[in-house]
Amino acid sequence: MVREGNRFARAIVVDDDPDILLSARLLLRDMFDDVATFEDPGQAVASMAREAPDVVLLDANFGRGATNAAEGFQWLAEILNRDPQAVVVMITAHGGVNIAVEAMKRGATDFVSKPWSNERLLATVRTAAALRSSRQAAATERKRAAAISAPAAGGETPLLGTSPAMRQVYSLIERAAPTEANVLILGENGTGKELVAREIHRRSRRADGVMVSVDLGAVAENLFESELFGHVKGAFTDARGDRIGRLQAADGGTLFLDEVGNLPLHLQPKLLTALEQRQVVPVGANRPVAIDVRVIAATNLAPERLADEGLFRQDLLFRLNTVEIELPPLRARREDIPVLVDHYVALYAKKYGKPVREVPASVMDALQAYDWPGNVRALRHAAERAVILAADDAFSVDDFSLSRAAAPRTVAAPPPAARDDLNLERAEKQIVETALKKHAYNISLAAAELGLTRASLYRRMDKHGL
Repeated sequence: MVREGNRFARAIVVDDDPDILLSARLLLRDMFDDVATFEDPGQAVASMAREAPDVVLLDANFGRGATNAAEGFQWLAEILNRDPQAVVVMITAHGGVNIAVEAMKRGATDFVSKPWSNERLLATVRTAAALRSSRQAAATERKRAAAISAPAAGGETPLLGTSPAMRQVYSLIERAAPTEANVLILGENGTGKELVAREIHRRSRRADGVMVSVDLGAVAENLFESELFGHVKGAFTDARGDRIGRLQAADGGTLFLDEVGNLPLHLQPKLLTALEQRQVVPVGANRPVAIDVRVIAATNLAPERLADEGLFRQDLLFRLNTVEIELPPLRARREDIPVLVDHYVALYAKKYGKPVREVPASVMDALQAYDWPGNVRALRHAAERAVILAADDAFSVDDFSLSRAAAPRTVAAPPPAARDDLNLERAEKQIVETALKKHAYNISLAAAELGLTRASLYRRMDKHGL
């Protein structure tokens, strides 16, 4: 770990000569906060479990008269087995070039010969410790890329339905996926746009790469460039290290831009430039970084609103919608509702260890007749509640809470009785539900009217079972 002033946190020196240990400690103390010295390699390795060092200086020979470095190689293997990213500099006898070469073949980073030149030792150790820092940074970015490319909760759910509308969607996926064409997915909230994006990625030539998702509706405007393009150390107050952006993290794979219609107009040119030039310039950097990504975007904006130049740049739209896939709302494919209900009921029965219950024909008819303003997401939540709350052997309509959700979508104001109810929990639920119905369950618009972030609104929806 790098400290201020190019200092590092910890070095370990292992040698059976106390004079060598003292000399190394005095020489390295200005470079490291802690220089730990050990005559016993076993104790040195044990100390690594408590705090990983930035560099290990390891003697090649410990036994009296030993010259073949067998013991040093054994401990080198042990260190690398415990920490594959460990940086080890071997200490060899003067002229032990063959041993030094063999040590590096076995995973050592570098070597120094005894008696050493102080300048040579300092340069070697500094380079080795910096390598450790860069390895840790790379590992952190790999973990970050893996995390941001992981499916969202419920993302493992397959696309379901055999209606004509869904067969058209499947056909477009099948034809578009093997190409490099950018895809724009349109549809109301809850219709499964991310599922379509993941299916396109899975069937594409980039399937072995990552799919990085960015919810543009949740990215703060002041963090937009840093989040998408990355930044270098010192670019702004909190930039304590280099960070790759989402576009660079998706290099060689797929970039999924969710809620692209919510991207403010003044930020759209920055995204367009990056996609057109196929390169990004991290915040604070002087040189562009080339990227190779396939873009899949999604929005709940209606086509006529996307065509409004006051909301969305048409040159960016043309860049995104080489292929356009429109997902139908659930009310437009009611014949798929039984398949979805059966799938989610079975899924949540298994998840919660509940018995498999029958969905009577009359209940299924009611589910098919309902408009489902929240689409498949709302149906999934209703099925989960039903599995948890059902008391009888067969489901009833009440288990799915349709009566509560079946009010008209646009509600001008709560009834007088509701206004007189001062219970905070019920009042919050009523306000959230009113905003959702007013905006036809458009999460972004409802959240904006409520003065909440999308994430906060989702938490309240879960809290109140909406």
